[in-house]
Amino acid sequence: MEIDVTQLRELCAELATRAGQLVVRQREALVDRGELAAAETKSSQVDPVTVADKASEEFIVRELALRRPGDGILGEEGARTESATGVEWVIDPIDGTVNFLYGLPQFAVSVGVAVRGELVAGAVCNPVSGELFTAAAGHGASLDRGGQTTPLRASEATDLRSALVATGFAYVSSRRARQAEIVTGVLPEVRDIRRMGSAALDLCAVAAGRVDAYYEHGIHPWDYAAGAIIAREAGAVVRHPGLSASGDDGGLTIAAAPGVWADFEALVTRAGGVPPLR
Repeated sequence: MEIDVTQLRELCAELATRAGQLVVRQREALVDRGELAAAETKSSQVDPVTVADKASEEFIVRELALRRPGDGILGEEGARTESATGVEWVIDPIDGTVNFLYGLPQFAVSVGVAVRGELVAGAVCNPVSGELFTAAAGHGASLDRGGQTTPLRASEATDLRSALVATGFAYVSSRRARQAEIVTGVLPEVRDIRRMGSAALDLCAVAAGRVDAYYEHGIHPWDYAAGAIIAREAGAVVRHPGLSASGDDGGLTIAAAPGVWADFEALVTRAGGVPPLR
């Protein structure tokens, strides 16, 4: 049976948007009850942030069970369903949970979908800004905001020295130390570094030309699935460890505008950033 990737994109967009609205309501309720201020990010199964994560993922999983029975599911909060159709949904119910905790408007719901292991569509919704990034393989990427849809294109940067680079850091102290060493090799060779706290939104920033490149070690498939197809469809060059990999392996995810890709990849290589960080 032929699969319409544009239909998959539309379902990604709907689920990410509705889950994003749920996440915002969850946060408002937690603030009203005074529960969020004392929380530690995902410290336990009853942590308020974990509760919000689970509510978002459970909503998406329920909808997929009703509307796409037989499809596989891989979710950050533990949803695991084998695919009987060749289609697999990869879900991050809140990407940027520390930002969510602190009220920083840089967190998102990310829904990606792969067919026989290849990413074909995705959506990333920032429910605070009202921005919805979407893409389908062969159909480009776009940004929906305030009822307006704008095609996305990676930046036209060609000089790495003037490139703005996004990155992120792990929660494991030993890996963070290695990441700090890599940054010291990257930073002197580019315009500046940004650490915004959401891998999905970082990849969308590459797609939108808001940053020229991005790299990070040890993120999971749900962190990059939707963002990767969005950045790629916007013309960026993207590499990631693959949907079967674990972030615990410390592999590199990297994306850049085509005009700086070769130089940026070479820079990250010189800085020691290509091998996995254990």
